[in-house]
Amino acid sequence: MASTDTTTTAKDGGDLAGLEAGLDALETVQQGRKPFRQTFVEKILPPVLAVLLVLVVWQGLVSFEIVDDPTKLPAPSDVWHVVQDAWLQGELLGYIWTSVSRGLLGFCFALVIGTPLGLLVARVKFVRAAIGPILSGLQSLPSVAWVPPAVIWLGLNNSMMYAVILLGAVPSIANGLVSGVDQVSPLFLRAGRTLGATGLKGTWHIVLPAALPGYVAGLKQGWAFSWRSLMAAEIIASFPDLGVGLGQLLENGRNASDMAMVFEAILLILVVGIAIDLLIFSPLERWVLRSRGLLVRS
Repeated sequence: MASTDTTTTAKDGGDLAGLEAGLDALETVQQGRKPFRQTFVEKILPPVLAVLLVLVVWQGLVSFEIVDDPTKLPAPSDVWHVVQDAWLQGELLGYIWTSVSRGLLGFCFALVIGTPLGLLVARVKFVRAAIGPILSGLQSLPSVAWVPPAVIWLGLNNSMMYAVILLGAVPSIANGLVSGVDQVSPLFLRAGRTLGATGLKGTWHIVLPAALPGYVAGLKQGWAFSWRSLMAAEIIASFPDLGVGLGQLLENGRNASDMAMVFEAILLILVVGIAIDLLIFSPLERWVLRSRGLLVRS
């Protein structure tokens, strides 16, 4: 009788193990590449329709003279002509490159500073108690507030631009990493210590990989703060030696009361910000989440 019970228990255990394995297999099944038509309908068509809707409403406001003053709201065609002229004169890419090169370089500097700072705050209780609230406060401080002191300290040069970017982006990157480290399971840390992964080795092999989702979210937010900080610096601190970036283009349009140029600058700032996010940070975020089973490929 006891032998029969044991056999039954073993059989039930085997059935449960088989069931769990089957469920895991179902969850990890990945379909082949989607047909282009499905990708177009699900991914490409919605934003295209949204842009077209905005353009239709914009043109309607002008055509029906709801806003009849072109100095306040130019027609989409007027903005397009300004963009086209800048392209034909070879200036458009210069505007974009001036700002993008500054933004990416400043973000790299912020990454180098924010990552070890975030680890230090997350792993050392005294440091966290001392500067953790300061980092949170700096993150909520508008980046435009740093432009006047940066100009006074460093002058009208690229160093001032990078300083404003750092002060805007470093707190976001550090706080993102702290949030990711806080979400690491204590079981991972104990398992790492058991296997001899302590100190810097434990941080590199256990803490950082486990905190990667929160860290990537901090990087994404850090880039947004970098871009906004740079635009604020370029708008306020204008100087011929700095070149003309997108923020300076926006300020030039305001000074000339040229709303078509103002809208040109706004649209370029928006397009570049979205492009960097779609080309770099969104794929990185999806890869991190998918590699941890947090995002199922459908």
